[in-house]
Amino acid sequence: MSQFGSLITAMITPFRAGDAYKLDLAAAERLVEHLVLTGSDSIIVAGTTGESPTLTFEEEAELLKLVIAKTKSLGKNTKVIFGAGSNCTLTAIESSQRAEKLGADGLLIVTPYYNKPNQRGLSAHFSAIATKTSLPIILYNIPGRCVINMQAETIIQLAKAHSNIIALKEASNNIDQVSRIRQDLSSDKFQIYSGDDSLTLPMMAAGADGVISVASHLVGAEMQQMISDFKAGRIAEAQNQHRRLFPLFSALFAEPNPTCLKAALAIMGICGADLRLPLVQLNPEQLKPLQELITALKIKSKVAA
Repeated sequence: MSQFGSLITAMITPFRAGDAYKLDLAAAERLVEHLVLTGSDSIIVAGTTGESPTLTFEEEAELLKLVIAKTKSLGKNTKVIFGAGSNCTLTAIESSQRAEKLGADGLLIVTPYYNKPNQRGLSAHFSAIATKTSLPIILYNIPGRCVINMQAETIIQLAKAHSNIIALKEASNNIDQVSRIRQDLSSDKFQIYSGDDSLTLPMMAAGADGVISVASHLVGAEMQQMISDFKAGRIAEAQNQHRRLFPLFSALFAEPNPTCLKAALAIMGICGADLRLPLVQLNPEQLKPLQELITALKIKSKVAA
């Protein structure tokens, strides 16, 4: 198993009911405990699912400190990863160094968005960050949000050049890219995580090691079992679990993430459904099928509100 495990949860950021511009720290503590108890090996703070584009640096630091303290208090070996990516290389370096000082176990660094660097620019960006921190880095490739695709050859070159670039979150839906990377980089040296819950099994069949998940907020134990079954050769069991959970994977992305997820967590009583603009909550018609799915899958909180 890699140092971050097989199941990494990209955690939402809870906001106070009725005021999305104030953090709900009590709900964040409940959520962290729930994630740990339902099988998350690691937790990402201030990723896209955490609405990072709308968080201040001060809020990010406050959340990171809280998650680190809460995971330690639970006596588990859960790792805490910080989303330090930016389309400004200097900002990403400063965020990475801040997270390192606060005690993060690793970094998730997304490809630069909007300014659209070429492959040489991507290589220079990630190299500059890697040389300024000692923390292990997970590269995050998501063309759907960032427009550009970090090619397999660039990822391979970066991993070979920098010992602290140790993993990839691959959200390009390109399984050929996973296969190409795995040809050159063995799993004991470089981990690959699916960036989409629904592609966890197909990507693992091509050589991925697990998933950086949204659905694990709700079905972490089931996701962990699916991954374990696949790795143990219990393919039919893993496939059955995938088919059972697939409607949830789809439902959680019916609206921009984390809109549906926050609604589900509110139904479970873990936190409110509030989002920061420009994201808005589900309407009642959208909420009903999500409620029915949660009931059908018997999804429940592991902590008391």
